[in-house]
Amino acid sequence: MYILGISAFYHDSAAALLKDGVPVAAVQEERFTRIKHDENFPTNAIRYCLEQAGIEITEVKNIVFYDKPLTKFERLLESYIGYAPAGIKSFIHAMPIWLKDKIFLKRNIKEQVAKIGDISIDEVPELLFSEHHQSHAASAFFSSPFEKASILCLDGVGEWATTTIWKGNKSEMELDWEIDFPHSLGLLYSAFTYYTGFKVNSGEYKLMGLAPYGEPRFTDLIYQHLIDLKADGSFRLDMSYFNYAAGLTMTTSKFSKLFGGPPRESESTITQKEMDLAASIQKVTEEIVLRLANGIFQEHGNDYLCLAGGVALNCVSNGRLLREGPFKNIWVQPAAGDAGGALGAAQAVWHQFYKNEKESFSGERNDYKDLMQGSYLGPSFSNEQIEIFLNENEIQSLKLEDDGLFEKVADHLDEGKVIGWFQGRMEYGPRSLGNRSILGDPRNTEMQTTMNLKIKYRESFRPFAPAVLFEDVSDYFDFEGVGPYMLFVGQLREDQLTAIKLEEKKLFGIEKLKIPRSKLPAITHVDNSARIQTVHSETNPRFHKLISSFKKKTNCGVLVNTSFNVRGEPIVCTPQDAYRCFMRTEMDFLVLENYIINKKDQPVVAEDESWKQKFELD
Repeated sequence: MYILGISAFYHDSAAALLKDGVPVAAVQEERFTRIKHDENFPTNAIRYCLEQAGIEITEVKNIVFYDKPLTKFERLLESYIGYAPAGIKSFIHAMPIWLKDKIFLKRNIKEQVAKIGDISIDEVPELLFSEHHQSHAASAFFSSPFEKASILCLDGVGEWATTTIWKGNKSEMELDWEIDFPHSLGLLYSAFTYYTGFKVNSGEYKLMGLAPYGEPRFTDLIYQHLIDLKADGSFRLDMSYFNYAAGLTMTTSKFSKLFGGPPRESESTITQKEMDLAASIQKVTEEIVLRLANGIFQEHGNDYLCLAGGVALNCVSNGRLLREGPFKNIWVQPAAGDAGGALGAAQAVWHQFYKNEKESFSGERNDYKDLMQGSYLGPSFSNEQIEIFLNENEIQSLKLEDDGLFEKVADHLDEGKVIGWFQGRMEYGPRSLGNRSILGDPRNTEMQTTMNLKIKYRESFRPFAPAVLFEDVSDYFDFEGVGPYMLFVGQLREDQLTAIKLEEKKLFGIEKLKIPRSKLPAITHVDNSARIQTVHSETNPRFHKLISSFKKKTNCGVLVNTSFNVRGEPIVCTPQDAYRCFMRTEMDFLVLENYIINKKDQPVVAEDESWKQKFELD
């Protein structure tokens, strides 16, 4: 039985296909359209899922949408009425969109699906709707290794819920309790994202990366004025400081007065104030999550916890919860945001509607097994397809068998070169996990700056993640267990750190970035932490072999791994995307499966207008 899940019309639209409960394919629409966080109907993503399974849309049993739009519409109306007349501008902005498209969503979806399958609306498979947080919870629990677990979902808002607590057991999920809009940890964090000058729904991870440069000097203000936090983690916000419930901005003038001025303008200089605000809201977030987890553990008595929702992508909070929390193990859905709702919606129907029990694994911290298959659920391209692309575009390359390729790439990495690495099935979710990655040498003191400013074209303070051989992780980090999805932050071991001079300890803010703090400076954040990805031979044998080749040459079983894209663009999907990104940056080599491409052998983009037009470069 095939079940197709869909998320769309807010941000990060996606499609996911199950076959007898097992994910066959899952992908975000942005990867095809090249529109970051694309919210439109996932036409291309659905087509890919059907092609990957080799089926027609009529062979799907159910199509499941990831939330209930009429319930969400009810919440919007009640919010506008409750805040009237203050929300009139937001009301005028939002209502035409709802009245044109979203309120008639069921018919809209059927029409879009009919076009994809070239069928009549009457032939479209039965359409079902899951609740938003039910989709998040299902994506976490039913993908996890656990037979029985507690589930915590935290995001901005679904229909009404912003925080939900569930009990999961085999094919069942039971909602325990929830916190409803407008009281939202996700929106609280987004309010600080907005106030510090970053874009809401995409800049939250920048705020998290900025936090270690600051001091949490605003935490008392947050607790005194913005949030009433209880011992069990439940909370309420003072909405006089926030404008998101009915306005067009996140915060009010009262919020600005509390923190001493208006929001930072986007792209303006980041000051110590923004760093301290980031540190403060990060500390508050971690405290809320820890209290919620402790309360859940006391109520449910389960040894295991699953996490989903946008807040679950806060890997600093996750790392602290893993270290200090009461659970034997926690599992986080790698597509924790709205894109993962497509998968969760399909899983909710397979397990809860059709009563099929989930597949379970050991769930121990050293076991990598779960239902996500490494999150490698997107498109792949064969050497034959890549050869056609290279020949059609007269791109010079060298083809090598695996062993020779890994050795050659390891040599280039050791020389300080930056590699675009494209292989296998694309990752589902926001992280590149070794199939659509940009790689570098973590021992290189210039690598972080080079990658940020010359490859990614992004803020210099942004940290990079280490991809480490699973069997070697304890040699470098104080980290127990597995982290294949880059969702936990851990500290570097003491023996990996380097001595810091007294005058260097006195530095503040971005100045801290200049200090080499460990033997792996390119992946060591200013608080001696790193966002760890453990690489497993079972789920990604080629990437594991590449790191092993680098280790054989350098005695270092770690690589810098960052997503294969530049600022403002989605992760690359096709060989064309990869080559375009490669030529627009200062990467040195591009690897497309078994083909290695040297930048020096390629045309100079600025002097080759026909090539520039062919690849639609700006």
